[in-house]
This record gives sequence, structure tokens and C-alpha cells, in this order.
Amino acid sequence: MVVQVLRRIAQSGSVVIMTIHQPSARILGILDRLLFLSRGRTVYAGTPAELKRFFCEFGAPVPDNENPAEFALDTIRELENQLDGAAMLVQFNSRWQEASRCALPAAGKDSKLMCTMPLELAIAESVSRGKLVAGSGSRTASATSVPTFANPLSVEVWVLMKRSFTNTGRMPELFVMRLGTIMVTGFILATIFWRLDDTPKGVQERLGFFAMAMSTMFYVCADALPVFVQERHIYLRETAHNAYRRLSYVIANAVVAFPPLVVLSLAFAVTTFFAVGLGGGGGAFLFFVLIILASFWAGSGFVTFLSAVVPHVMLGYTVVVAILAYFLLFSGFFINRDRIPDYWIWFHYLSLVKYPYQAVLQNEFRDATRCFARGVEMFDGTPIGSMPVAVKLKVLGAIGRTLGAGS
Repeated sequence: MVVQVLRRIAQSGSVVIMTIHQPSARILGILDRLLFLSRGRTVYAGTPAELKRFFCEFGAPVPDNENPAEFALDTIRELENQLDGAAMLVQFNSRWQEASRCALPAAGKDSKLMCTMPLELAIAESVSRGKLVAGSGSRTASATSVPTFANPLSVEVWVLMKRSFTNTGRMPELFVMRLGTIMVTGFILATIFWRLDDTPKGVQERLGFFAMAMSTMFYVCADALPVFVQERHIYLRETAHNAYRRLSYVIANAVVAFPPLVVLSLAFAVTTFFAVGLGGGGGAFLFFVLIILASFWAGSGFVTFLSAVVPHVMLGYTVVVAILAYFLLFSGFFINRDRIPDYWIWFHYLSLVKYPYQAVLQNEFRDATRCFARGVEMFDGTPIGSMPVAVKLKVLGAIGRTLGAGS
């Protein structure tokens, strides 16, 4: 039962505040003490068992088979409608509390103090256990010696990781959708760029495949945008009360997000690497997987950063799509670095797409012995490329003779 759990938490030294809309007799039996307030003034403070006797001595006995708490609330509400409000009940409570204390024997008073310690002692005990954090204005020695955080960094990371894994496990459809998007995108790219040959045209098609593949990694990460936006108020509230360190939250979420990214990277690499016909063998494949994983990692971090800045999810999607488009524009695929104006060159180095794009190019074309232009293919993309093959052969022969004469 929830109330029993809250009672155990309170007994451990924490301060628990709860509201009960319909206090049942079962809940009253669990509580140790009750406090009824009327416009900020105490009208009853005692155990649930003494509630009937209190109202009986006040002159408003609780009827049989009626919930004492509901009867007390109804009586207080009726008194508040009068001119003096519940002042009569407040005064009676003061006299009743004084009479109850005088009626207790000495031993009873000591036991009573043992059961219900004063507020100052209760707060000091909670602070000493790490359940509360003392403010800077506290002058007690026990308060000033308490650390800012109740738990070490490792415990905070472990607890936050368990919570994140639990939340992720409750929504497996999110990961399935991301995996499905990656698989479909990889299948489309594999069928479009199927088995590219080692020709100048194949080189151009490889460049297009790499640009599309690397930008896809970042766009897929946009689904992480609403995660922190929805949890931001919880994060701010918990960190404001020193429930855990900000570093613990970052580490825990990074660790939890890493395994799905590995699966997504392998899925995309397996779908596209061999189907497109990329070279390099097993070593190049592993490096290709690492590049994709790094792209996912950077994209997730970038989107998480934006989610902490933008106030709304829809605004965040607009900003993410726009910035990723700028990253792709300045990555070096559409325009070379030498052609970018000096006042925009900083965006070229800021682009997150630039670095994985250059990495996959190095991975594919690092073999100096690999030839992509043979014979007249070297004229493709030049003014001579539109001439007849016979003319190309004559020009190629002339170049060969010239080079041979000069060698």
C-alpha cells in the first residue's frame, strides 16, 4: 500500500508531505499522528484514536459507523462558515492539549517525548542521516558538517542508470521505430547505389552515398529531442534540491543511450557496406561501423544540447532540421573548402557532418594502388569527355608520347 511505503520513508528520517482527498479508516489506522488546520491555525493535533474523544469532549460526538476524519472535516467546514470561524475549536484544542499533557505521568511524558521528538531534533536527525541538506544560514555543528549530496557519485550514476533503463524498457516501440527507420534507409540506399564500380562515375556516386548516409545518422537522432524536454522540469527540481549531481545525470544517460546506438550502427553498416560495394575488407568495415557510431553519438549529444536550450518541442525540431541542413551544406560535399567564403569558413569546421564525411572518404580511398580511371575514362567530366572515342584515343596517345618523351 502506498501509505505504508510513505510511512516507512518517514520513519527512515525523510520528510513526507501528502494530501488525502478521501481519508479512509484503513489509512487512519496506519498514520501515527494527525494535524488538522483551519486557515493556518491548529484545530487538532494528536493520534487518530483520540479523534473521537476530542470531538466528544468538544460537544460534537462522532456518530457510530462514520469516518472520524470525514466528520472532522465536515465539522471544521461548518465552523468556518460562522463569523468567528473555527476560533472556538482552536481554543478548545489548546485547552485539550494542555490538559492532556498535565494528565500524563512523568514516565508517560518521557515516553511521549521518545515517540514524538521536537521539530528541531527531527530536522537535525534528518540532516545527520543525509535526508535533508542544511542551508548556509544554519549554525549548528551537525548541519555544517553534512556533505552537499547524500550519496557518492557512483551511487547516483547507478540509481539514475536503473531509472533510465526502466523508462527505456517501458517504451520499446521507440527503439523499434529507430531501428526500422535505419533499416529502411539503408535498404533504399543499398538498392540505389547497388554495387558501384571503380570508375569516375562510381566515385561520384560514392560521394553522394557517403553524404546521404552521414547526414541520415544525424537526422535520425532528432527523435531524442522530446526526451529531455519532457524530463527537464524533473531534472531541474531534483538537481535544485541536490538529489544528485548534474555530472551523474549526464554519465547515466550517456551510458544508457550507448547500447542502442551500437545496434543501430551495426544494422546500417551491414545493410549498406557490402551491398554498395565499398572496398577495404573487414578492417574497413569495422572502421565504417565506428564512424557511424561516432556520428550517432555526436548527433545524440547535439540534439540533447538543443533540447536543453529550446523551450518547446516543435521549435526544437525546426532548429534541429535547419542546423543539420547547414552542417550538410558546409560539410564539403556540395562545395569544396577552398570555395567557401572566409566569413563562412568557421561553419565548415563547426559542421558535425564534415568529420564523419571525411573519415568515410579516407576509409574508402586510402588505398593508393586502387585505380578509378582507366584509359579514356580520365577525360570524363572534362570538355574532352564529350568528344568521340577516336578523338579521346588520339589525345591519350599524344599525352602518352609526350610523357614518354619527357621521361
